[in-house]
Amino acid sequence: MKTLQLPRSPKVLLGLGIVGFFIILTVVGPWLAPDNPSSTAYAALLGPSTHHWLGTTSLGQDIFSQLLVGARATMVVALVAGLVATLLSMVIGISAGYLGGVSDDGLSLLSNVFLAIPGLPLLIVIDSYLPVTSRSNEFVIGLIISLTGWAWGARVLRAQTMSLRNRDFVEAARIIGESRSRIMFTEIAPNLLPVLASSLLFTVLYSIGAYVTLAYIGLTSTATWNWGTMLYWAQANNAPLSNEWYWFVPPGICIALVGTGLALLNFGIDEFINPRLRAGGLSARQRRSLGLPRRPRLGLTPVLAPRPRTARRNVVSS
Repeated sequence: MKTLQLPRSPKVLLGLGIVGFFIILTVVGPWLAPDNPSSTAYAALLGPSTHHWLGTTSLGQDIFSQLLVGARATMVVALVAGLVATLLSMVIGISAGYLGGVSDDGLSLLSNVFLAIPGLPLLIVIDSYLPVTSRSNEFVIGLIISLTGWAWGARVLRAQTMSLRNRDFVEAARIIGESRSRIMFTEIAPNLLPVLASSLLFTVLYSIGAYVTLAYIGLTSTATWNWGTMLYWAQANNAPLSNEWYWFVPPGICIALVGTGLALLNFGIDEFINPRLRAGGLSARQRRSLGLPRRPRLGLTPVLAPRPRTARRNVVSS
């Protein structure tokens, strides 16, 4: 009996395709842009055409070029914030769950404080103290966003670490004299990779929303093109009321697609972690090939598990 592997899941394949497309767009987008996104050399408010695929703004700027160039800043901020926040949540969450005692109380209190403070107001306050030059730096903005996005992942990792710290393989590592840091990050952390991957995906998604929100309300540099800046200028020029859909719909669709891709990847990770979810979303042919009923009974969730190997049939004698 074949076991359903993670890369074969349609959700994962579709999510990888969407996220991979935007990562490639992040790298090559500014090179593919037909014009300078800040150039005002064209007529204002031109509709989509062969010369301007998404039309022009009220200042005569090419919207398609803004979309391609803005992908880099948006994705760079999201990836930087997601990686830094996941690293913080891993260090704090695993340390709190494994060490216990006073260390656990202090780190848990720190996590609870960041969970209790609303993220967006805290971002606005921190961003208001940044120099004007730093508001256009994607790495600085990513680091600021990561400060408000690590606490939830740390709480989840703490709970998972507490369930692993008394396992036999951890006790064996203690007996042979391994240090605490080695046990935490070479013995326990590898067993939390699915949780870390899921935390990374949701943190990246949160970072995109936070960055777009900051840009939309004008708290980042409006000279740096990203999808939130496009929405800011569209709103400032009353594009929704003027039915200039080609100005604000494309960046909104891109944000939604990235979020959909990340959510699909997370669903695939959930199926990989939980065997009871691996039969969800299979077609009738796939169910028959895996030996599953076409329509499972109410209240019964089939579990995909490998069967023991049996002797091969139809052996051709030489």
